[in-house]
Amino acid sequence: MGVYLVTAIPAMLQEEGNSSVTSSSHLQFFSMMPPLSPSPSPSPYPRCWVQELKSEERGLYLIHLLLSCANHVANGCFENANVVLEQISQLATPNGDTMQRIAAYFTQALAERILKSWPGLYKALLFTRAPVVSEEILVRKLFVDMFPFIKLGLLVTNQAIMEAMEGEKVIHIIDLNITEPTHHQWIALIQALNSRPEGPPHLRITGVHQHKEVLDQVAHRLTQEAEKLDIPFQFNPVVISRLDDLDVEKLRVKTGEALAISSVLQLHALLASEDEEEEAALIGKKLQPPSEKKEDIIHHIRRANSNRVRSSPSHNSHNSHDSGSGSGSAASSSSTKMGNFLSALWGLSPKLMVVTEQDSNHNGSALMERLLEALYFYAALFDCLESTLPRTSMERIKVEKTLFGEEINNIIACEGPERKERHQKLHKWIQRLDMAGFASVPLSYISVLQARRLLQGANVCNGYRIKEDNGCIVICWHDRPLFSISAWRCRR
Repeated sequence: MGVYLVTAIPAMLQEEGNSSVTSSSHLQFFSMMPPLSPSPSPSPYPRCWVQELKSEERGLYLIHLLLSCANHVANGCFENANVVLEQISQLATPNGDTMQRIAAYFTQALAERILKSWPGLYKALLFTRAPVVSEEILVRKLFVDMFPFIKLGLLVTNQAIMEAMEGEKVIHIIDLNITEPTHHQWIALIQALNSRPEGPPHLRITGVHQHKEVLDQVAHRLTQEAEKLDIPFQFNPVVISRLDDLDVEKLRVKTGEALAISSVLQLHALLASEDEEEEAALIGKKLQPPSEKKEDIIHHIRRANSNRVRSSPSHNSHNSHDSGSGSGSAASSSSTKMGNFLSALWGLSPKLMVVTEQDSNHNGSALMERLLEALYFYAALFDCLESTLPRTSMERIKVEKTLFGEEINNIIACEGPERKERHQKLHKWIQRLDMAGFASVPLSYISVLQARRLLQGANVCNGYRIKEDNGCIVICWHDRPLFSISAWRCRR
């Protein structure tokens, strides 16, 4: 194998000046490579040649190595995986181009998955890796500031509430994850309600969060704004450790209130299977090599201003491909947490519920399908940052490491109830909510218009797109769906 690489890589590099050579020839080269196997040397090829690869070739090669490594990990061939991880480490870096940065975090996740085979060693290394609350809050705020996804979700939610609550005199809003960075949403809503022709209603907001100090800060700011405008207002704080621990009695929903519920990136965590043994049994299951083309992923990691950005038709359509449809169905049938939670919300008879979620399938049982979907999804997110911030930006590095890196780690390294980042496509949420007794509320023309205007603002990169899908809004990076916003009412 070493000789094959020594002769093939220089030949490929010599052909770069030939205009007829495309990425498909590179892919043909990678597909002809024999399976990676352990080597006594640190690397089976001279390091200098690998370092001379151009960005696209290096990206293709990193994808090839990541898929090979994931297949070894899934099959329990940890020695082979270790060799590939060492090869990736020569090319990946959290400070490099988009694919190098992505590879660094996927590599870490695969390594952690291997490490979990030795629980004692794994736990020992985690002793000092406790998350810091202040750091988490800062990173979430940076995410809100850097990307339009949450801003769009909050803007559309407020507009939907204003439309649904027209004429209502007593309004109760439940925010399933109220946070310091997003409290401005409710300040804007208070101001909008104050300007209603019929006058402001009596408003009550219930905020749900893990930390009391966050709820105290939000309560102070919202109360201040309501007092300034002389609006009758109450804030009901609910502290819970996890969303599935929520006792609906603590929400204090009263008869005669018009109820609205806001859920921003919360519901997917409830999809964690309750049968840990069943999930754990899937670890190490033999997987077939993926059929997706590696260049499809490259299409989503190029910069926004690159004329070469094109998306494969097989991945452009929002509903055309869901690689985890079979395993996703199995997961949904076993997820009584989700069913019970949605039933509890339905029992509150909300006049409106607005759901914002990631729009990607990371809930499959097979490691390889999750890794492929995650590559597409996070490549697009990393590319958004590549198009707007310098590579040396400390804020960018914080978001990539502390937020995206941890999500990637959870998707790849974790199984069973521990795996919380179980994102699903919009059509899956439509099915779930419909089965739970909710009816879709098409988002209005004004909501869509406001969303488009926000994306056209001076502080938003022009790579973002809005799609309308079954009365819902899908936010895309170029043609890649990333987040969805949908509205619902209680169907009786």
